[in-house]
Amino acid sequence: MDKPDDPTAWSVTDATPSRHDPQSSTEPPGRSGGDAPHLVDLHTHSTQSDGTLTPTALVRAAAERGLQVLSLTDHDTLSGIAEATAAAQLFGIEVVPGVEMSSSASDGNGNSSVHLLGYYVDYDNVDLRTELAAFALARQTRMERITEKLNDLGLQILPDDVLKLVGSGTVGRPHIARALVNLEYVSDLREAFDRYLGRGAPAFVPRPKVETERCIQMIRRAGGVAVMAHPRDLERLDDLLDRLVPAGLGGIEVYYGEYDDPTRQELRRIADRWELIATGGSDYHGPNFKMGRELGSPFVPLDSVEHLRSAANRPASTSC
Repeated sequence: MDKPDDPTAWSVTDATPSRHDPQSSTEPPGRSGGDAPHLVDLHTHSTQSDGTLTPTALVRAAAERGLQVLSLTDHDTLSGIAEATAAAQLFGIEVVPGVEMSSSASDGNGNSSVHLLGYYVDYDNVDLRTELAAFALARQTRMERITEKLNDLGLQILPDDVLKLVGSGTVGRPHIARALVNLEYVSDLREAFDRYLGRGAPAFVPRPKVETERCIQMIRRAGGVAVMAHPRDLERLDDLLDRLVPAGLGGIEVYYGEYDDPTRQELRRIADRWELIATGGSDYHGPNFKMGRELGSPFVPLDSVEHLRSAANRPASTSC
């Protein structure tokens, strides 16, 4: 497996606690499926967003772990799919084209930040690529506003200090946090978020709101299946499903890396009640990221892939 250039490119949400805090571990909290082999991981990230492995290195790592199906779901970009698909041919596994999109579901009680996973999208779809390019531009604008705020606070940081950590991928606050570490303003990424970048901190800038229904339709128009990611992050889940299932939501992430078995069982019941495809994945960002987030850590049934493929009207794979 290729060693990542920088194993500290952690992903952190607006609220910053728990789910994205870096923590070294290799064992998940629950091994749903007993001793069944773990063959599927449908939630991973590469250097094209905030992961630490290139798409090729990620596919290689998946093959070395015995995975048969991997989905690359970088944030707001499809730019790693072609490389991952080519690598999959070399290493003999299937790569499901995917993307993770951030959206906002507003109602009378405020806004819920909903992450959507789009599976089996046509990654050459011009409309989807155009929409995602606009998302990437909004990320760039947000980053520039944050660096302006940091300079107002007396920290000398330029957009180029951040962009050199991004490469060809999409920029996010984890890259700004890494830049602050490199410039020795903070000792680690958690401090960067606590002092400057997290919600309520002095340099925080909210991301532009994109309605969840719009993102669902973007995924569906590109031939994909829209799935709600890490749903236990959300309050009023049933209220959201009551709104989003009629809008075209096709699945829910049941077998998430950090969830224990009782949580997965509860979510499976919710999936069955709403007739949603139960999917799952580690939300892998790189080696030794956090408990439950190692590549292939949750048991995800192979039939999850079959149900997604059927819903997307794709032919069966011959890779595995």
